[in-house]
Amino acid sequence: MVLLDDSPASPIHPHRKGVVGCGKGSKVHWKVGLPANRKLRLRAVRSPPINVAGGLPPPDEERGLNGMTLDQKRARWFGVLYLITFATSIPALILYQPVLDDPVGYIAGAGHDKRILLGAFLELLLIIANIGTAVVIVPIMRRRFEDLSIGYVTARLVECTFILVGILAVLGIITLRNEAAGANEGTIAYTLAAIKDWTFLLGPGWVVGWGNGLILGYMMYRTQLVPRPWPWLGLIGGPLLIITGTAILFTGNDPSSTLRSLQGIATIPEAAWELFLGVYCTIWGFRRAAPILSESVR
Repeated sequence: MVLLDDSPASPIHPHRKGVVGCGKGSKVHWKVGLPANRKLRLRAVRSPPINVAGGLPPPDEERGLNGMTLDQKRARWFGVLYLITFATSIPALILYQPVLDDPVGYIAGAGHDKRILLGAFLELLLIIANIGTAVVIVPIMRRRFEDLSIGYVTARLVECTFILVGILAVLGIITLRNEAAGANEGTIAYTLAAIKDWTFLLGPGWVVGWGNGLILGYMMYRTQLVPRPWPWLGLIGGPLLIITGTAILFTGNDPSSTLRSLQGIATIPEAAWELFLGVYCTIWGFRRAAPILSESVR
């Protein structure tokens, strides 16, 4: 609260006293004097909002018209992009089934090219969403974990590289169906389908365990951007993916292997972790009490 005098100059008189309340249960004693023909005017001045975690008001340039900070906008984008990865990867895998189950029969039959091409398009969108989840969170994570944040981006890029190779393999099968490739086209189609299987194992089935599971799970746990119990899904699911993926790698990636079924079960914690990130960050953003949100880039 500010004490103001309406007159341009107000000499202090030592015999005028009073009490001004400044908040619940608090008082400020003042001792001022004014001539009888002058009035004392009191005016309350509102201070800027205080960031409890950092002790400073958020910078004006980081707030939009609706009062949402730039970091919270990043959080929403982070969540939406994770939801897009679910909306693209699962339908794409279903659309690919005719090619992956019987590649030789696919090129010999009528085929469903538009279905396969739609699956390839969805995986291209998946690549964009995957990279986006890394790009939007790097400006926040690098405030504490500059090396790990770069590692997370790298893991996402490597995963997307495997996905892209798989897309090319599937498109190659479609080309074989439409163009005569000689007597060996059945063998070539089977080889391309096998390459697609391997890219799925090494990309979403192995690299994801390192990137989304261990690296992102650790950073989220330490920064407390989301409630702390949830990152354990990634910290547990990541190693499970790595272990089962490595076991399948050394046993030849046989589709009928028991390890393939075991990997499906081991994927559940990691899938739940990524789904949680998508839903939580889209609706609520990052926890506002997280200390990292009030820190500046080192």
